[in-house]
Amino acid sequence: MSDETPICSAKACRAAAVWVLAWNNPKIHTPERRKTWLACEEHREHLSQFLGVRGFLKDVVLLTEWERSEQSQPPTQQP
Repeated sequence: MSDETPICSAKACRAAAVWVLAWNNPKIHTPERRKTWLACEEHREHLSQFLGVRGFLKDVVLLTEWERSEQSQPPTQQP
């Protein structure tokens, strides 16, 4: 694993991330805003449940798919 390998967001986990958990807190974020946590196979369900019971979880996507969709987004223009 290199320094650039995304790692799991679970506390003390150093495993390579496989999943992106997209979420937002509707009390403080606009509806379109997405924050992300990364998860390895072992912690995907636990982190999803943590966000889900709070009503924060919006989507769970494979990291490779997330990166592909991010690359296909047009760059945002600065005013």
